[in-house]
Formats: sequence, C-alpha cells, structure tokens
Amino acid sequence: MSALFVENYVVRQANGGATRIDLQGAMFSMAAPRPAPLTIDPHLVAIIYCAPDEPGQGIFEVVFRSGIGEDAPSLARNVSPFTVDPGKFTLRLVRAELDFEDYGQIFAHCRIDRGPWLTIPFTLLPPL
Repeated sequence: MSALFVENYVVRQANGGATRIDLQGAMFSMAAPRPAPLTIDPHLVAIIYCAPDEPGQGIFEVVFRSGIGEDAPSLARNVSPFTVDPGKFTLRLVRAELDFEDYGQIFAHCRIDRGPWLTIPFTLLPPL
C-alpha cells in the first residue's frame, strides 16, 4: 500500500491496456485558506496492491490522529471494504473533514485488515 495527500487525481487507460494514475498537487502541507480555526477536507489517495497469491479482499482503515503514535487522539476514521483482482491494484480515496483549532500537523494512520500502520503526515500552515 502507498498513500499520499493530493489535490486531484485522474485515472486513464494507456497504450496496451495499461492504467495510468495522474496525481495532481501531491502534498504533505498546505497554507490554510483562511485563519484558524477552520475545517479542511484533504484528499488522501491510497493505492493497494494484491499479490497473485492473496485473496483480493480486505478492509482499508484510515484513522486521522493529532499525533504520530497509536495513542494520540483520533480526529476522524474511515473504514471501507475493497476487492481487487490478485496481481492487480485498486485505488481508494478518503476525504475526511478535519477540524483545526490552530495550525500544525495531523497524521493519517492507514492499514489493511489488522496489518501494520502506514503513517502519512499533513501540516496545515498559516494563510499567506
């Protein structure tokens, strides 16, 4: 699994039946559109690969936390089942409404089933 915050993405077919994912505005931070406190809804895109010998079904879980550790307070949570053909990829988009009382970091903790967590930081900066 790979995951990244983006402004937008487009999935398209390429020559020979290959799939392309055009990621636009990949980011780990952004300037706030207005002064805090505020709510933003960044797009987290996850790409999940299924090995040829795996069943192709699972649960994708994302917990947005105010800190990097699993004991940090939870801000939002998304859980969704997925199905993917063995040997292929699937894409998941998670949009959480996140309340920021002030500028700083949140962390998207992502995992498949009850596997290890992948942690992706996101920093909200003061407006320009």
